[in-house]
Amino acid sequence: MRIRAGLEQAVLAERAYVSTGTIKNLESGKGSSVKTMIKIVRCLESTDWLESLAPQVSVSPMQMLTAARRTAPRQRVSKPRSVTTIHA
Repeated sequence: MRIRAGLEQAVLAERAYVSTGTIKNLESGKGSSVKTMIKIVRCLESTDWLESLAPQVSVSPMQMLTAARRTAPRQRVSKPRSVTTIHA
């Protein structure tokens, strides 16, 4: 992406407020933090691919909870009753 944009590593690093070493590490596959990657991607104006990182939500957590409550009623724990004895 950087090369297609016609940017040198130093220029991209300066625009993204990261070090040149960070750009080199990222390009060589050593990785980076998500925060750093987002900074760089924003500078390259390629943020559309970030949407692909979020999973598609097919069922909401609230729907799962509602379905679970319908199928299995909530069980309560009860204390054992104490037996009272009468001493004469």
